[in-house]
This record gives sequence, C-alpha cells and structure tokens, in this order.
Amino acid sequence: MKVAIAGGSGFIGRAITKKLVEEGNDVYILTRNASNREKETGVTYVEWLREGAKPEEKLEDVDAFVNLAGENLNSGRWTSSKKEIILQSRVEATKEVVRIIHSMNKKPEVLINGSAIGVYGTSTNEFFSESSTSMGNDFLGNVVKKWEEEASGAKDQVRVVFARFGMVLDSNEGALKKMLLPFRLFMGGNLGSGKQWMSWIHINDVVRAILFCIKNKDMEGPVNMTAPNPVRMQEFGKTLASALHRPYWAPVPGFLLKIVLGEMSILVVEGQHVVPKVLMDNGFTFQFLELQPALDNLLEK
Repeated sequence: MKVAIAGGSGFIGRAITKKLVEEGNDVYILTRNASNREKETGVTYVEWLREGAKPEEKLEDVDAFVNLAGENLNSGRWTSSKKEIILQSRVEATKEVVRIIHSMNKKPEVLINGSAIGVYGTSTNEFFSESSTSMGNDFLGNVVKKWEEEASGAKDQVRVVFARFGMVLDSNEGALKKMLLPFRLFMGGNLGSGKQWMSWIHINDVVRAILFCIKNKDMEGPVNMTAPNPVRMQEFGKTLASALHRPYWAPVPGFLLKIVLGEMSILVVEGQHVVPKVLMDNGFTFQFLELQPALDNLLEK
C-alpha cells in the first residue's frame, strides 16, 4: 500500500509513518523542503506549498491520503495572530490537499482528514457521538467546522473520513508530556474544577484506528478517535499520580489557568464526553479501553 501524509512531521504523523513502514508499506510525506530530509527506508519526501511544486505528479499511485497538517494548538498563547495561524494553516493545507486529489488522474481510495472533538463544544453532562447535532461556537469549534468544510470538497472524488481526535496520549509528545512534570515534582492535582470530561486515546490506538479507516470501505464521514471510556479530569489526575507513584493534592484553579493560558485554557479547563460509536459499530478493537493500563503502558517506556 502507498500512503501520502500531509503533516507527517507531527507526533501522530510520525507514529503512522513508523507503523506503515514496519508493515512494508510506502509512505510519501509532503513537506515544504524535501532537499534537507535524510533518506529513510520506505519514505519519500514530496515538496508542496511552494511555488512551482507539483506534488500530484509524484502521488499518482497512492492508495490513501492522510491530512494532519496544521499549526500546533499547544505551541504558545492564543493571541489574535496565533489563532489566525491555527485556522489558516488548516484551511490552506486542506484546500491544497483537495486540489491535489482533483488534479490526480488516478485518485486515492480515501482521504483521512484530521479533525477534533472540539467540534461538539464543551459540556459536563452531555454525551457526544458522531450523530450528535450539537456544535461548538467557540474558537476550536469554528476551526473544526471550517476545516471539515474544506475537506468536504474532496467528497465527489474519494471517500472522506473526518478523524476527530480527542486527547492523544503519548509520554513523549503532546498534552500528556506537559502534564507529567508537575506530577513528577510532587505538585500534581486538579486542573480546574476536576469535573470536566477528558476524552482520551492511546497513540497506538490512534494509529490502528486510522489504518482501520483506510482499509475499511464502510468508514466514511465523522469518526471519533477516542477511547470508549472517557474520564473526568479529577479521575485522570488521580490515575496519573498513581501511575507515577506520586501524591495528588495541589489543585490549580480554573481562573488561574485562564490567566496564565488565556483562551487556550479551554483545552484543559473545559471538555466533553465523547464516545467512538462508529469505530465500535464497525468492529474496531481497542488495545486500551481503560485509562490506567494506557498510562501504565506509556510510562513504562
């Protein structure tokens, strides 16, 4: 199988690439500068988003396209300019992915387009699945809606899956890595009220779920990339403390997080209970259904 990945340098993209190459597949990673990339077995770098670049000419035989491109949500305070970069990086990259697909003589079978559960908005008492009609009107919700609208432009060409990620757990990357330090310094505790939901998923299950969506032709439209058992932040903190053999005691009030993080505090102060109904209905088997085994596995590495 040949798979093109936009956003292949991110931690999810790298994990997918590693798994695909291990299984003997060929990966084509779209990058702004292919000349400075070291050669890797099974990986070809293809230039895009540069004047004169014609990535479609090198992607004619790909079976699937995975689009994860976009500015990191956790890289800095959400100023007005930062928010514009977060939005435009996703919209512009996705627009180019759709253009590439339209221009290809031999189309890929599927586009897996990155997305996020932020599309549902936040709630402490409502549960969300792919069939939920509730949509968030905050910044993240609007970003996801525009992101998915752009990717929908490929629906007349290929099968399109919106991979709506929850909090992806990886001890070396992402939000979990940032949360580990205070716990390791014996300063871990509630972030905000502790009542907010955290819909999480182990990085291994993310990779397996994306490959499942590529291979399963019944998968189309929104697919929640979350484990079946979300937890409230208080339970998450206590489980993390237990996995690290550390105390759980020093709460960080929500108002303080909002002062320190600004609007980005929504990532930890508010949340939503999201279930992966489409994955489960289609027979996907999670390796990590519960939080404790997931954290134990990540933290023993």
